[in-house]
Amino acid sequence: MKAKKIIALALAICLIITAAAACGDKKSGEKLKVATSPDFAPMAFVDTSKQGQEQYVGFDMMLAKYIADEMGKELEIMPMSFDACTTAVSMGTVDMAISGFSWRQDREDGFNLSDFYYPGDNESDQVVIVRKEDEGKYTKPEDFAGVKVGAQTSSLQESLCQEQLPDCEIVVVGDLGTALLQLKKGDFDAMAVAKGQADVFMSNDDGVALSGFQFEVDDKYTANVIVMKKGADDLTKEVNAILKKAYDSGVYGEWYDKAKEMAMSATAQEVTMPDESEGSEEAGEPSTQEE
Repeated sequence: MKAKKIIALALAICLIITAAAACGDKKSGEKLKVATSPDFAPMAFVDTSKQGQEQYVGFDMMLAKYIADEMGKELEIMPMSFDACTTAVSMGTVDMAISGFSWRQDREDGFNLSDFYYPGDNESDQVVIVRKEDEGKYTKPEDFAGVKVGAQTSSLQESLCQEQLPDCEIVVVGDLGTALLQLKKGDFDAMAVAKGQADVFMSNDDGVALSGFQFEVDDKYTANVIVMKKGADDLTKEVNAILKKAYDSGVYGEWYDKAKEMAMSATAQEVTMPDESEGSEEAGEPSTQEE
């Protein structure tokens, strides 16, 4: 009888250990689904020398991987256009969107936003680029009267154009890589972009330059936020704790420098989105764009 009890106890212990191991395996097998618009170097862009999930690189992708690792989950990047990122969050297709989002009141109202994270000068410096022959041509708001200026839809840059270049004609653009080609072709005369993106474009293409004008940027727009579904308070709290850990460890500067180095060594074709139809199928969303 005593032997049977010992055997039964041993079996019970084995079952507990097996169950615990199974739980551990399950957690490590869980995925963190992150939407991003990979046309915004050095935050998120495509390295065509890589395959699969590894082709999505940049500061935001390093941050996404850091968050997934801290959560003990496998990262799954879901590429799509910028405004589709927020739609995917609303529908629950993804857990969050990490794609160079600036704070905006409408985002605050419609979503849970993380605490700020700080990607170098990518948000604090906002500029206008032009074709090389127009370098230095536009230095003050009045110079843009009647000038066609490209800006990504629903972006900080679009808002800045509306506020600070009221007499320009805003041309809404989608993918930034395609927009650069439109600028060079003459579809518009200038394009508003983050300074980090401008540096990448100019590094890869000597046909573009700075216009001579730089936007004034309010402090509330000088950092980025992660977008999560409204009411996802536990997830938001967990993400904020991870962001604090990243900030305290001082990795943001290291990530930004590395991301910018990668972006500037990439070709212009690599610093853009993959085929939009492919990204839309993965996301289950219509293909539209923003930044």
